[in-house]
Amino acid sequence: MTDFIGFFEGLGNEQKLAWVIICLSIFWLLEGAFPLVQHQYQKWKHAKVNLILLTTTIIINALFGLVLAGVMVWAANNSIGLLYMVELPLWVEVLLGVMLLDLIAQYLVHFLLHKVSFMWKFHMVHHSDTKVDVTTGTRHHPGDYVFREIFALLAILIGGIPFGVYALYRIITVIMTYWTHSNLNMPPAMDRLISFVFVTPNMHKFHHHFERPWTDTNYGNIFSIWDRLFQTFVYDDPHKIKYGLDVLDDRTANDIGYQLKVPFDKSIKTDY
Repeated sequence: MTDFIGFFEGLGNEQKLAWVIICLSIFWLLEGAFPLVQHQYQKWKHAKVNLILLTTTIIINALFGLVLAGVMVWAANNSIGLLYMVELPLWVEVLLGVMLLDLIAQYLVHFLLHKVSFMWKFHMVHHSDTKVDVTTGTRHHPGDYVFREIFALLAILIGGIPFGVYALYRIITVIMTYWTHSNLNMPPAMDRLISFVFVTPNMHKFHHHFERPWTDTNYGNIFSIWDRLFQTFVYDDPHKIKYGLDVLDDRTANDIGYQLKVPFDKSIKTDY
């Protein structure tokens, strides 16, 4: 297990970027071969705005990475965090670390992005995609992603999570994000079975329905247990889903300039 975690500690930025490209490419091909929905669109044109936003995400992630590294060293030197309070087998610490990150840096911040008005304005950009596919997983307004990184920092401080565990969590997050957003036609029985523990493509699609209450469900990224525990889980027929957002004009979905200005447009309703 030590060597396993050491592998993730040693991953460089180039290798992490390669992982993003590999996962994105795999699910791009799979959703093309086995689509859940027959989107009538130019796939590369649709991907353009999402990939531009991916660029801003990579930059923010790199900048926060420097802060996170410093915080982890400080926490380790001062034994700050829950994992320093009790001696556990390494595999248990790894599992608890990943679960704590998923709870705080994914589920909790995602819940708040929907429930806090000014945060929701930034998160609207992710939901404004009317043709949800693998590239939608990259679609985050820079402000949205900053919130996520702040909560990742909070999770690290609370848990005393070491760098190797955090790096493993990020690798898992990449594959789960692209898998669950992909327009992939999963066998229904398999999807439902997996959804008892993990977030699945069909499960996550309800979160991208254009109106509440489905929009405000299924906040998880890796584990579905948080949605089940906090009663935000929903599962139905994915073919009932309509993508987009009821308070935004669907025609603006691929307008990058408009999307970047959404959080600052006071005429857009938030319902909060």
